[in-house]
Amino acid sequence: MNLAHWLKRTATQNPARPALFLGTELVADYASFYARAAGLAGALRAAGIKPGDRIASFVKNCPEYLVVKYAAWIAGAAIVPINNKLHAREAAWILENSGAKRCFVTPDLLISLKAESDVPLVDVHAREFANLCGQEPLEITPRLPDDLAWLFYTSGTTGQPKGVCMTHGMLTAMSLAYTSDVDPVLQDDAVIYGAPMSHGAGIYSMLHIRAGARHVCPVSGGFDATETLDLAGYFQSVQMFMAPTMVRYLLDAAKAQGRAGEGLRTVVYAGGPMYNADIIDAVDHFGPIFVQIYGQGECPMGITALSRHDVTDRAHPRWRERLGSVGKAQSIVDVMIGDADGAPLPLGEVGEIMVQGVPVMAGYWQNAQATEKALINGWLMTGDMGALDADGYLTLHDRSKDMIISGGSNIYPREVEECLLTHPDVHEVSVVGRTSTQWGEDVVAFVVPTDGTTIDPEILDAHCLENIARFKRPKDYVVIQELPKNNYGKVLKTDLRKRL
Repeated sequence: MNLAHWLKRTATQNPARPALFLGTELVADYASFYARAAGLAGALRAAGIKPGDRIASFVKNCPEYLVVKYAAWIAGAAIVPINNKLHAREAAWILENSGAKRCFVTPDLLISLKAESDVPLVDVHAREFANLCGQEPLEITPRLPDDLAWLFYTSGTTGQPKGVCMTHGMLTAMSLAYTSDVDPVLQDDAVIYGAPMSHGAGIYSMLHIRAGARHVCPVSGGFDATETLDLAGYFQSVQMFMAPTMVRYLLDAAKAQGRAGEGLRTVVYAGGPMYNADIIDAVDHFGPIFVQIYGQGECPMGITALSRHDVTDRAHPRWRERLGSVGKAQSIVDVMIGDADGAPLPLGEVGEIMVQGVPVMAGYWQNAQATEKALINGWLMTGDMGALDADGYLTLHDRSKDMIISGGSNIYPREVEECLLTHPDVHEVSVVGRTSTQWGEDVVAFVVPTDGTTIDPEILDAHCLENIARFKRPKDYVVIQELPKNNYGKVLKTDLRKRL
């Protein structure tokens, strides 16, 4: 069960179908897409890459990302996609932890990563990459359902990321559940990659390749609302994955430009809280194009789904409640609400969301302790708090572990705190999330200054930019003389949130 077979079958059955686009420019049909991936796989094997090895990518959204991913799979290796918004030091840590043998990069990220890592780097926009893709093609390496396909790094509460082991079987099940629980995929569809391909947007690419759909990478390399509206109008029958913040930006741009979102067929939103007022406004403007899903790296995209009908329905007496939920369990999982010991709770009670099923991770990469804590008796302990109603709708009530979700990206306070504590002016610090209509949540740092110093937010901002990703740095610094603590010395973050 090698996911690369889906690409080969499409390339064999529909070789001339357009596959990869950069903006409106056709880069490759399915035949040449597969040929390039197989050629690159041959080059990787010739360079000593063996089945089970890891190949990383640290790129902005571009067609070459898909070529690299499928080349790794054809060679029997696993792909390690790194969020292009991360700092080079963070990317280098992932390369070292994963034991990646190669890393493919876009030129804008090459120099900074080269200064931080000794892993061989390949510029996907250089002639070298094209030459590698033209090597003798490799036949697809057989893989088993439990073999590692995708090593996804998700931030951890200790300040270091954890590698989620996604297998070929997990991703196959998740992909097939998309058609039964989220949306059908049509051959004439076009997928626009505005959200990072290293995350949810890219994880959904496999099924669209199986269907022979078109894959469109914006020239900007990311999300721009006007560019997205232009591309949707050009390609038609467009599917997209978006964070709630992206939906809001798209709506604002469409209203300002007097556009109705022509060409958008389906927008799947996830990755953070979507306010009811925002989704109601979006449906009123764009029509019934929205579906919500809820998942985690540990169960990618596959926990629940809120159908197009539920997002659009205004007739049901509890439609607002349902709209504020994340939907019902997808067909490949069981969802349960448990207490602190994992025992099931009655309907309506808030507890930890627990998931069991084929798409649940095999474990964390080389981290048995974290795996043992997350997987209990076959159930994934998500760390998210929620409640189920009698109709099976799941409502999230809080995110445990103090995670902040800003603009669809997960930010763990400990990582920001550790960065700030390395600055001599900072004696103590505690980071919390503040509700933001623009980003979902803003990062706010409560800082206790070192005796005799004065906190300068600009200096702390520059310090963060030198050590962590830009999107993780605090939006505000609140100077405080003493952090509120309980009798055991633990900072009372609830108290800090109340002050905001």
